[in-house]
Amino acid sequence: MKKVYLAGFDVFRPDAASYGQWLKALCARHGFAGLYPLDNAAPPQLSGAALADWIYRANIALIEQADCVMANLNPFRGLEPDSGTVFEVGYAVARGKPVWVYTEQIQPLVAQAGVQTQDGRVVDAQGYTVEDFGMNLNLMIACSTQIVQGDALACLQAMQAADS
Repeated sequence: MKKVYLAGFDVFRPDAASYGQWLKALCARHGFAGLYPLDNAAPPQLSGAALADWIYRANIALIEQADCVMANLNPFRGLEPDSGTVFEVGYAVARGKPVWVYTEQIQPLVAQAGVQTQDGRVVDAQGYTVEDFGMNLNLMIACSTQIVQGDALACLQAMQAADS
């Protein structure tokens, strides 16, 4: 059974632990063993920077154990995906692991950003250029991963079909 690291801002949900168990059960129903960041319990004496370092190392260890990564790249606290999740995606790609990402966003970035044209450039509300490649995620994600439009279930179904 392939091991899949379950990346995403889901660890910040109020029900993060039970949601992680649900995700892992969903993985099992589709032939994968889910590795969830909250599977590891941090030593109770750690706090602050020491706790952050422990979490970082534990998550990297889970990614290393995984055969592939599935990441929730829905917008988090704004238009973009969670930066920690994006790091994990990049790390896994750099390690040569297949990465599957899912998002409910179907519109290209220019439509998501509510852009305007300025001096021949497509810009956001702050005047920054918005890449216009017709992709729903930044090109660095779109060109290095398999994107599934939908939820975790849709992603696992696509992963299962590709694995067959």
